[in-house]
Amino acid sequence: KPKDLGVAKRMDIVGEEYQGLKHCGNAPNCFVSTEIPEDDPDHYIPAWKWPEEFGDDSEKAFAQLASTINAYKPGQSNVDGGGFKVITNEKGYIYTQFESLKNGYIDDVEFALIEGFGKKSVQVRSSSRIGYLDFGVNSRRLNYIAKDLRAQGWDAPGVDYKTHQNYAIQNEVE
Repeated sequence: KPKDLGVAKRMDIVGEEYQGLKHCGNAPNCFVSTEIPEDDPDHYIPAWKWPEEFGDDSEKAFAQLASTINAYKPGQSNVDGGGFKVITNEKGYIYTQFESLKNGYIDDVEFALIEGFGKKSVQVRSSSRIGYLDFGVNSRRLNYIAKDLRAQGWDAPGVDYKTHQNYAIQNEVE
C-alpha cells in the first residue's frame, strides 16, 4: 500500500494547504474529487452525495456505501477480474484494493468524509498504482459503483467521457 494515501494535508496548485486525498499526477489513470476542478480538470470528478433521507448521518451513509462496495461484481467489462479487498473501513473512510486478472496489478480506491468539502458529501479517489494508462479500468469501476448508489438515491456522478476526453482518447474508451 502506498504510504501517502488517506486524508492528509495537501497543497493546491498555488501552494495553499487543504485536507484532501492524494493528487493524481499526470497519467490518465486516476480520478479524485478533492482536486480543484480548474487546477486539474482531467482528473477531477465531483464528490458523491448521500440521500437527503439520511440527514447528517454519515455512519448510515458509509454503511450503505460499504454494502454497495462489498456487492461489487468483479469481472464486469473485463474490470477487476482478480477481485478486491476492503482494507480499511473506519468511521468516514473506506480504502479498497482492486486487482486485475491477468497481471495482478493493484488499484487503490478511497472514499472519505472530509470536513470543508460540503455536507452529505463523500470524496472519491480511484487510481492505478503503476503504469501510465489504465485502459478504462478506473472509470468503469467508478461508474459501476456510482450507478448502484444512484439506484439507492445517491447523487453519484460517474466519469463522463465527454468531460474527460483526454482520458477517453488515451485509454481508448467510449
